[in-house]
Parts: sequence; structure tokens; C-alpha cells
Amino acid sequence: MTKLYIAVPCYNEEAVLPDSAAKLRDKLRSMMSDGLISDDSRIVFIDDGSADATWRLITELHESDSIYSGIKLSRNRGHQNALMCGLMTLKDEADAVISIDADLQDDIGVFDEMVRKYESGCDVVYGVRSKRKTDTFFKRFTAEGYYKVLDRMGAKVIFNHADFRLMSRRALQAFAEFHETNLFLRGLVPMVGYKSDIVTYERSERLAGESKYPLKKMLALAWEGITSLSTKPIKMITRLGIIMLIISLVMLIYTLIRYFMGATNTGWASLMVSIWAIGGLQMLAIGIIGEYIGKIYLESKHRPRFIVEEYLKD
Repeated sequence: MTKLYIAVPCYNEEAVLPDSAAKLRDKLRSMMSDGLISDDSRIVFIDDGSADATWRLITELHESDSIYSGIKLSRNRGHQNALMCGLMTLKDEADAVISIDADLQDDIGVFDEMVRKYESGCDVVYGVRSKRKTDTFFKRFTAEGYYKVLDRMGAKVIFNHADFRLMSRRALQAFAEFHETNLFLRGLVPMVGYKSDIVTYERSERLAGESKYPLKKMLALAWEGITSLSTKPIKMITRLGIIMLIISLVMLIYTLIRYFMGATNTGWASLMVSIWAIGGLQMLAIGIIGEYIGKIYLESKHRPRFIVEEYLKD
């Protein structure tokens, strides 16, 4: 029988935690009574340095019911690092781990199907959104476009999949070999390469509180994904440089022809446009290269991705 752990990263989730915890407990109890998972399965909340009462609530839940466990990070490290902490802490304790956000917008009803696919031989089971009805047009358009851009850049991700997935112990132990400081888990997990499958679901509205991923953080995560998984932006700079060189040669020939024809009227507007265009492209190129150099700098330090301050368990 599968020993299942649920890893739930939390950051300032006091508004949703009591309701989410109750729903997760009821779901696991139901799966236990159906003989799908073992009675020592657990729900593990990972507190990512919350500034509210999140850790106090996790402690109270743990004291009230042994099905709840908690991991407290020493400080806020961001969603991806908090989730990585949960996965790496639990990789030797459970047969399989399902990761899900604390707001439970992802459908816990597909836990059963995930476990069945795991028992049939899948090491990774991805939760994939079948529709995006709950998203605004802007978010739906940009999100789906982003997945397509990643694919075009050679970064293999699962379309419409975020961080709702099941991973087996074998997959987690293999994943532990990835030592990146700059984490984009939805792009790294497919690199494990073991047998995988998907389950589809419809995402619901957030029950309470505010989203921890406003537009600014979403854009930062999107850029993190591109620069962590692909070097094509740098290759694009090379191609752009070649294109600009060709254009400059064409303009040189054009200028010489105009000179020998006696029509060499200088144009202030064309000169200013050229200066601003070239200057802008140079700054963009330097910025992109700087991003990659910065990532190399951070990776070379080998700093810990997270530090566990406290672990509440049986």
C-alpha cells in the first residue's frame, strides 16, 4: 500500500490554511479507508518564512492530529525553494509525494487517479489544467503563449502544468542530483526522464486571501524559466548582431552610391534613430548576457537553497 505524503508550500496563508488543512485531511482519510494509501500517510506544510500566523496554525494542526506535519524554513526563500525543501526532506520518508499549493485551487479530487497511475508504474504524474476558465483573458493568453515560447526555445515543459504533480521516491532521489540554485521546477522535473503520465482537472477560484504570484512575480518566474532552461536568448543576440552587421553593410553601400551620385544630404532624424536603435540593442544584449553571468556567479557559490529551522513530525 502506498505511503503518500502531500507537500504544501505556504507563505502567509493564515486565511486559507484551516479550511485547506481540513479538506486535505478528509481527502487522505477517504483514500485510507478505500485502501488506496497507507495509514501512515501525511500532510506536510512547508512554511516559507511567513510573517503572519501560518507557523502557529501549522503547529496547532500538528498537535491536534498526527496526520499533519510541518517544516519551517529559517527565512523566506521563495515558492520554488520552499517546494524543493519539501520534496528533498520527504524523499526518503514516503513512497510518493504530491505537491500542491495551499490555496487548493488545484483539484485534490485527482489524488486517487495520480496514485493509481503511480501504482501502475509511473514515477511522475503531472496535474494538467484542461481549461483556463477561471483566468482572465490576459493571464490565459500570456500563460499559454509562455509555454509555447519555452517550447520554441528548447525548454521542454508540460503544457498548462505548474507545480501540481506526484513524484515517486525513485524520481525524487534522481531529482536530488540536480543542484541548481536558480530553480524552475516545472522545467527540471521532466529532465528526470522516468515514465510519466498526466491527469487533467479544472482549476477553481482561490477561497480566501491574496494570490502570492502577482504580475511582477509571474514575470520574474517566467524569465527565470527561460534563462534557467535555455541558452537561446544568447544565441538570438548573436543572430541579431549578424543581422545588424548585414544592415550596416547595406547602408554603407547605399551611402557610397548616394555619395557618388552627388546626393549626400545628411539627415538628423535618421542619425538619431540609428543611434537610439543601436544603443538600445547593445543595452539589451548586455542585460541578457549579464543575467547569465549573474546565474553563473550564484551557482558557483554553492550556497544552500534553504535551511530548515524546525521539522514537526511523529
